[in-house]
Amino acid sequence: MFSTHIWLMIACTLVANAVLFGFGIVPVLAIPALAEHANYLIPAVVVAALVLAPIAASFIVPRMRLRNHTRQEWKRGDLIS
Repeated sequence: MFSTHIWLMIACTLVANAVLFGFGIVPVLAIPALAEHANYLIPAVVVAALVLAPIAASFIVPRMRLRNHTRQEWKRGDLIS
């Protein structure tokens, strides 16, 4: 049906979406000046999280696959680590 890469991308996108939404919604609700405009900012945070989640997942998913990294690459690190 779906390849392993697609399943990892779906799962990672869901998690990234939740994290990005949390990072966006906390300041909107915690800062009084932003809370006054919550009617517009909350939908903006939702859309931004939906747009940015697949982009974030595309950086994370290849690193989740052990076969894509040799021992030297793990020691050297990459953008995430």
